[in-house]
Amino acid sequence: MTERSFFAARGRVVAALVGAGLLLSACQGGSPTPGDSPSASSSSASPSATATPTPSAKYVPASAKGKAQNVPVPVKPALADQNSKAGLEAFTTYWFALLSYGYETGDLTAWSKVTSKGCAFCSNLEKGVNNANKDGRWAVGGKFTLPSVKAEYKGANPSQQVVIQVIQSKIEYFKADGTTLREPTPASNSGSLIVARYESGSWSVVDLGLL
Repeated sequence: MTERSFFAARGRVVAALVGAGLLLSACQGGSPTPGDSPSASSSSASPSATATPTPSAKYVPASAKGKAQNVPVPVKPALADQNSKAGLEAFTTYWFALLSYGYETGDLTAWSKVTSKGCAFCSNLEKGVNNANKDGRWAVGGKFTLPSVKAEYKGANPSQQVVIQVIQSKIEYFKADGTTLREPTPASNSGSLIVARYESGSWSVVDLGLL
C-alpha cells in the first residue's frame, strides 16, 4: 500500500484498534503495559558502608477493587531512534507500550511527544483516554499484545509504514465508587497500519489505520 492510498482510506479508521469502548467519551479505561515492552535497566549504586537499598514500590495491576498502582513507565530502547527497519519496528513496539501506559494511568505525556498533532485518530484517542480516567474512573484489562510487527521500510521515503497485528484483551469499566460503569468491551484482534516519519533523529506516528 502506498502512502497516498493509505491516506485516501483514512475514513475507514475505526476505534477497534484499541477496543471499541476507548473512544466513547464516558466509557474508557487503561490497560497494562504490553509484556514485550522495554523495561528499565538496573544500575549499580556506588559502594558505601552506610548505603541501604531503597525498596521499589510494588506494581499493583488494576482490579475490581481499584486502580493500578506504581505502573512501570516504558523505557525507550536506543534502537528505537535509529532510522532503519529494525529501529522503526522497535519504535512501534515502544509507541504501543506508551499507549498502554496511558490507557492504564491516564498519563499520555510521553506518548504525545512521539505522536504527531496532525494524526486525527490519535487526537481522538487522547481525548478518550482523558475521559476514561476522570472523576475517579478506571478500567481492568485491555492489555496490548503485538504478535507481529513488520516495517515496510524504504530508506528514501520521508514516511514509512508498519503493518501490525494488534491484540487487546477484554476491558471492564468501573466508576469511582467501585460499581460497574458499563458492559465490558470484548477482546479484539486486528491488522493495523502505522505511518511514521523520521525527523531530527527520532520517529513519530503521523497516522494510524485498520487494514
